[in-house]
Amino acid sequence: MAQKAAKQQAARNTTILKRIHLLSLLVNALFLLLRFLLFRSSSTRATFILWILLSIPGFAIEFWFEKIGRPTSGAVAEVKNSGQDLESKGLTEYMFDVLYWSWGTTFLASVFGNRAWWMWAAIPLYSVWLAYSTFGSVRQGMAGLSGQGAEGETPNDATSNRQRKLEKKGGQKVQYR
Repeated sequence: MAQKAAKQQAARNTTILKRIHLLSLLVNALFLLLRFLLFRSSSTRATFILWILLSIPGFAIEFWFEKIGRPTSGAVAEVKNSGQDLESKGLTEYMFDVLYWSWGTTFLASVFGNRAWWMWAAIPLYSVWLAYSTFGSVRQGMAGLSGQGAEGETPNDATSNRQRKLEKKGGQKVQYR
């Protein structure tokens, strides 16, 4: 049963890696094709330097996914290592976001020119926002564990269902000291 799960994981990872490599080849070949043939007059040395420098993170992420996600097979049809799950949440998901944004920026730069490279500035901004929202949710979760509720709410403000029903019927209001 465990071998079946490993084979499924290996098949998913292989499919994802093939898709990543194909899309990377397509986007970068399109950039070179458009820059060398169609927009030859606006292509400068700076264009290609920017392309190389700003494609390095995408190539590094692609290499990293290849390294951690490629399954290895044994003798017959046995899967030795299915690789890490490339569909997992967290850092892997963030790296896919950076990879897709890198490809989008490369595509836009191939069509619209060097000014589209400024789209890369969104990645650090996204990182800051993601870190802030993650830290904020962790901080809020920790506040709930320590007995602090939402802002302005004290533990005495909370009433049980029984107390609310009694108050609704006109019974005594329970007061805390």
